[in-house]
Amino acid sequence: MQQQPILAAVDLGSNSFRLQIARVENDQFYMLDNLREPVRLAAGLTDDKRLDRAAQHRALICLQRFGERLRGLPREAVRAVGTNSLRVAKNAAEFLQQAEPALGFPIEVIAGREEARLIYLGVAQGLPQTDDKRMVIDIGGGSTEFIIGNGLEPHKLESLYMGCVSYSLRYFPDGKISKSNLKQAELAARNELQTIATEFSRGHWDAALGSSGSARVLCDILEQNGYSNGGITRAGLEQLRAQLLSVGDARHLDLLGLRPDRIPVLPGGFAIMYAAFCELGIEQMQPALGALREGVLYDLLGRFHHNDMRDVTSKQFMRRYHVDVRQAGRVGRLADRLARQFMEGQAGDDALRLLGWAASLHEIGISVAHSGYHKHTAYILANADMPGFSRKEQSHLSLLALAHRGGLEKMRGMLNTPEVLAQVMALRLAALMYRNRSDAELPAMQGYFSGAKFHLVLTPGWLAQNPLTDAVLQEEAKQWKELGVSMQVVEG
Repeated sequence: MQQQPILAAVDLGSNSFRLQIARVENDQFYMLDNLREPVRLAAGLTDDKRLDRAAQHRALICLQRFGERLRGLPREAVRAVGTNSLRVAKNAAEFLQQAEPALGFPIEVIAGREEARLIYLGVAQGLPQTDDKRMVIDIGGGSTEFIIGNGLEPHKLESLYMGCVSYSLRYFPDGKISKSNLKQAELAARNELQTIATEFSRGHWDAALGSSGSARVLCDILEQNGYSNGGITRAGLEQLRAQLLSVGDARHLDLLGLRPDRIPVLPGGFAIMYAAFCELGIEQMQPALGALREGVLYDLLGRFHHNDMRDVTSKQFMRRYHVDVRQAGRVGRLADRLARQFMEGQAGDDALRLLGWAASLHEIGISVAHSGYHKHTAYILANADMPGFSRKEQSHLSLLALAHRGGLEKMRGMLNTPEVLAQVMALRLAALMYRNRSDAELPAMQGYFSGAKFHLVLTPGWLAQNPLTDAVLQEEAKQWKELGVSMQVVEG
């Protein structure tokens, strides 16, 4: 992947959408542009977890503006990620069909722990390197991430389903703040926090940091109104809590440091932060400069430098599930060669890399049970926490793993693009050719693919010397024919 001088990150958060553009100089970022719009996507989630039309409209208008700013940048230089609201929305897939053309780039919906990893990466890059253990809390619009790490490495990652938008709407829908609803919000947050308190409480970290909007606004309010001499403090939050109850309405608050666009989500964000201080034993927290979008930029830069977190995750999974590395390598090399032939130089880097990871991981299900192991593999790849991979990428890996062996009837309607057809054919043939799990010499192969027709040419006489493989290839052709795909194997 060729180094790009300009990189961009788009963060489709549950409260705000953000765009960060940076110039890369000697592996350092120099920020060029930073756009933010309070889209409030989480406010558009209906009771049955669907994004309403108004929220979708706000989001699409924002993405069109961002798309204009990104126009001209190559696809590989831009990474857009969606967070909690797009994770939970039942109609997220339909929305993304409109959102991606509006932005002009693909949008990845990332899992909660992947969001936490990227947040920590963005925060840690802006801090001096020490041996201290740091806890980072990021209160977003729909979820809150908790990370404990050391240096640039996160060690514990959690994402809880509570955010400043969702809590403000649930407990303070009209902006009114009373002892009753504030206590309800705090107790709800503390109840969520109890699931992680054992691992994230005081004693497991040396310093606490708050990233993103809620932490920064709370810090500004406490410092500018004389509630704190530095950062967010337990005593300062107590004073702010008393002030919120005294005024009784977020819309009537007159506090230095409180921006107008933060007023609707302040009560929910405060309740979550106050609960975290109480439940985790925090006395003081400093605001962090970095956040998710900076983490996305650094992760994107790593991909250009062949330091892709997805490669690290793939290797970790191979170790964890005791994969036969030599067999995975054999299958991977042949699948890559066949895919390149089938796609005649049109194979993109993304497609080939996904195929490579699928080949590396296609046998992890054997650790569960050999019978039907491809189904176990597919389940693990679809549902496991896989740092660096988006949900869409995990879904695609799962599809390739499920398709790489066994009957093809289960894949009916799922192999709906030429690229996916070529990937599956390449992986199935590679696994088939190396069924004996040895380094036996294979025939020269040349593959062709056009429309729904595959053509594979082998060294003359090889099939006669390998009757078992010949029979298996004939059966394979019959299976593809049932799906309306022609597969011809000839010698020549």
